[in-house]
Amino acid sequence: MASGGLVKPSDPIGPLNAPGNRMIKFILIVNKQGQTRLSRYYERLEVQKRTLLESEVIKLCISRSKDQCSFIEYKDFKLVYRQYAALFVVVGVDESENEMAVFELIHNFVEVLDKYFSRVSELDIMFNLDKVHIILDEMVLNGCAVETNRNRILAPLLVLDKVGDS
Repeated sequence: MASGGLVKPSDPIGPLNAPGNRMIKFILIVNKQGQTRLSRYYERLEVQKRTLLESEVIKLCISRSKDQCSFIEYKDFKLVYRQYAALFVVVGVDESENEMAVFELIHNFVEVLDKYFSRVSELDIMFNLDKVHIILDEMVLNGCAVETNRNRILAPLLVLDKVGDS
């Protein structure tokens, strides 16, 4: 593994790096009313199945109390979620994935959003969805976490901002 949390596709990190093995199946950001604000899928899924999956996953996560565990076994994968104010970040992962690592990845993602947007809100996500996708794409590639360093994650976005300002 390279320094700074970057995983190169050629790094021998075990079965997660094998073709067809994606630790992350999807990432959702959902509000308390059950409205999806962001969705990113790393496996092909028909639109009808996505809609059904999202509604079931959202119901599962929103209905749980804060005292309950943030890891849920669901169908043939696991759900890992965290609630931040009125938003839930939900990640569907392979059954063999480490839940705590995904839990920390979610937290890191939200911290990067906070750093870029200076206390991210639901409106920031809604009106800057392209930027949120850029941040997510810098962190996760083909369902595998590839970067955790906040400065490196934000670097391409800051360059785009400079180009846009000039």
